[in-house]
Amino acid sequence: MSASNKSPRSGQSATPQDSRGRTSATPRSTGSTSEPQLSALKVGGARSAARSSQSLTRGGQPARTKQTGRTRHEDRVTRADRNDRTIAYIQAKDAQQKKDERRAEIDGRVSELRARREGREQVRPTPEGWKQAMGADGRPELQFATKKRVTQPPTHFADLTLEERQAKFKELGLPAFRAKQLSVHYFQHYTTDPERMSDLPKDKRQEMVDAAFPTLLTEVKRLTTDDGATIKFLWRLFDGSLVESVLMRYPGRVTLCVSSQCGCGMNCPFCATGQAGLTRNMSTAEILDQIIQANRVIAEGGLGGIRPGDHVPERVTNIVFMGMGEPLANYKRVMNAVHRMCAEAPEGLGMSARGITVSTVGLVPAIRKLADEKLPFTFALSLHAPDDELRDELIPVNSRWKADEAIDAAYEYYEKTGRRVSIEYALIKDMNDHGWRADLLAEKLNARGKGWVHVNPIPLNPTPGSIWTSSEPAVTREWIARLEAHGIPTTLRDTRGKEIDGACGQLAAADE
Repeated sequence: MSASNKSPRSGQSATPQDSRGRTSATPRSTGSTSEPQLSALKVGGARSAARSSQSLTRGGQPARTKQTGRTRHEDRVTRADRNDRTIAYIQAKDAQQKKDERRAEIDGRVSELRARREGREQVRPTPEGWKQAMGADGRPELQFATKKRVTQPPTHFADLTLEERQAKFKELGLPAFRAKQLSVHYFQHYTTDPERMSDLPKDKRQEMVDAAFPTLLTEVKRLTTDDGATIKFLWRLFDGSLVESVLMRYPGRVTLCVSSQCGCGMNCPFCATGQAGLTRNMSTAEILDQIIQANRVIAEGGLGGIRPGDHVPERVTNIVFMGMGEPLANYKRVMNAVHRMCAEAPEGLGMSARGITVSTVGLVPAIRKLADEKLPFTFALSLHAPDDELRDELIPVNSRWKADEAIDAAYEYYEKTGRRVSIEYALIKDMNDHGWRADLLAEKLNARGKGWVHVNPIPLNPTPGSIWTSSEPAVTREWIARLEAHGIPTTLRDTRGKEIDGACGQLAAADE
């Protein structure tokens, strides 16, 4: 029997068809469930079945759309099913991402996972050309004090208050008022040359100068940029140790980057200063003498970079403790130096505290002491990474005090002093310049409050073939834009002295 002559199944009525197989007549429903309705029940459940009854013609058969040949019910079921599958896919993907992040967090590789999502790689901090000193725990070794006893420099007038200088002269059998005269020569005229001290007895000048100003810094080398606006000094200290400082002219101001230690014990893998470890802390007078000698160079016309119309300061106006060493690891001497900088002449240099910036990589207990100094200087936290996974390797002291602890201490400084904090962030290609890190940094800063912080991204020196190289310009722009989108004030810092190895992280005090 041919297919067209087959009898209908029990309970079903035959439907006459034309030559093309289309329904030519539609009998009334017999009350039993049709195949399209069974299909609807299987695919869409009870709700879809209810919709299917509305899409049937009066004869019980579905009306088909001209465009697809499917019933309206089937179209609706298909769309609903597609939406359900999309939602399920997104939920599954989110769940998988959370699992991946949790697994990565356990394995300590969240950075790699997030970098891949940005289509980037994650470079790990590794010293190049030198070997990091490691402690017994397998982590980079930290030095907060010298390993052996060292000889300290002789006492200099700059180590003492004016009252202490007068007392010293009395002990030497010299008139106390001569101490004040010598202080004027040093802190205001920037000289220790007895021949220029005509207000002192000629036969006593050398004796008094020797008592007040033992030689602390001897210039070994001076490098100047082509435009003359930046000078790097190499100094030899009384014991042969070498330190560097960098003098920079800007429109309307002159900034000196000073060193606070011979070497550094923080052992950061990207910093040239820390490669040799810590030799010793510098004295208060050794820190201050860098300023006196820089002022002498300015007075002699040794600093160029003057442009038409510039207001030309005759001395150093701004100080940044971003030279060799970790300033807060030499807390007492550094703070004595800051107080002497701000003290009126002849007690000190009479500088504005607001022009002085003290930085740290994150020595939290020392940060909390800064507010008690009662001076409105600027505090800068050298953060360089907002996440502990990377910062543990990039800034080894992070193993002692985590990023959030350092940020909390910085915020406390702002709360107590009202002085806005600076966050220093050296942008390193494919290491810490990912977009998600900018977002994380902004979230952490905003979580503490608004208007308390300013971020200074620092472009690293471009070094072909090295992992320690500057971020691409487009990446830098995006990184800054992300911070600004979160409302964080951000300024790309102008780094000086790259051509003379005087930029951030380049000071190594090599006598070559």
